[in-house]
Amino acid sequence: MTHWFHRNPLKATAPVSFNFYGVASTQAASKICSDLRSTRARLLELFTDVTCNHEMMKNATDAYFSLLLGFINSLDGGTQDNKLRYIQNFKWTDTLQGTAPSAQQDAVYELASMGFNVALWYTKYASRLAGKEDITEDEAKEVHRSLKVAAGIFKHLKESHIPKLITPVEKGRDLETRVIDAYTVQCQAEAQEVTIARAIELKHNPGLIAALAYETANYYQKVDHALSSLDPIYIGKWRSYTQLKMCFYMAYSYCYHGQTLLSTDKCGEAIRSLQESEKFYGKAEALCKDYGQTKGPGTTAKPSGHLFFRKLGALVRNTLEKCQRENGFIGQLPPQPMTY
Repeated sequence: MTHWFHRNPLKATAPVSFNFYGVASTQAASKICSDLRSTRARLLELFTDVTCNHEMMKNATDAYFSLLLGFINSLDGGTQDNKLRYIQNFKWTDTLQGTAPSAQQDAVYELASMGFNVALWYTKYASRLAGKEDITEDEAKEVHRSLKVAAGIFKHLKESHIPKLITPVEKGRDLETRVIDAYTVQCQAEAQEVTIARAIELKHNPGLIAALAYETANYYQKVDHALSSLDPIYIGKWRSYTQLKMCFYMAYSYCYHGQTLLSTDKCGEAIRSLQESEKFYGKAEALCKDYGQTKGPGTTAKPSGHLFFRKLGALVRNTLEKCQRENGFIGQLPPQPMTY
């Protein structure tokens, strides 16, 4: 099944020279500064390189962060701040709030911001693979893996690095808790979409698929809740996506629950379940239009035209018709003779 995911733009950053005249006074120190410049530039290049893969990104990330951590971690293993932590100013834009940058003279801010961009890259890489017409099993596994890596990075930044910032994060900015939580849970939801697609392909038990779809809808509801208190100017398009996907997977859940009911000859209940599925699919169709018309950062697409959306509509209609036929057939059966 071909997937479609909403994606916000990458963060942008100002160049950093790492020229510490009078501080980097030895050849070895100058070499570290030079390596910081080159590894940072290489990592930034890979963010927009369509040939970049999982291994290339990991190698570039490890190369830069291993050097940057030397400006953060205490050299003697103690709790005192490294004196180099505050020597360089870093500027970054946000994924939601346009091109106006925020700046902090703090290497932890650089680590958190660059790490955030790395996590975003993994989501975009997953989206690029998942959007192919004929995704292979290995590619589906790579999509799932990339989304799990992204979720882990977001969670790690929130728990281990962002709390160490000296300057508190402004409300609505990328490193704020609500935004980080939204990105984290969305990655979990999208990873589960891949699991559902695989379960459908392997014709797993409809009850299992219904349960997975219901859980996925709840994930998207959590994302929407995390975004609900943010400025609608910036997150309107993103919320349209989360609400669309929530309705979409509720439709899936009711559809496969209906199949489970039908298999046990509960035709009336199956029809009611499929009618609920139709309602949620109709809501998702309306939200597709809202998404396409809503201005704001993020993917420009018409999700109603994507294969993943069209296939569900056909499945709901066909399953409902089957339930109605079965129900009509049962109603037409001749009465069974009484035995004495």
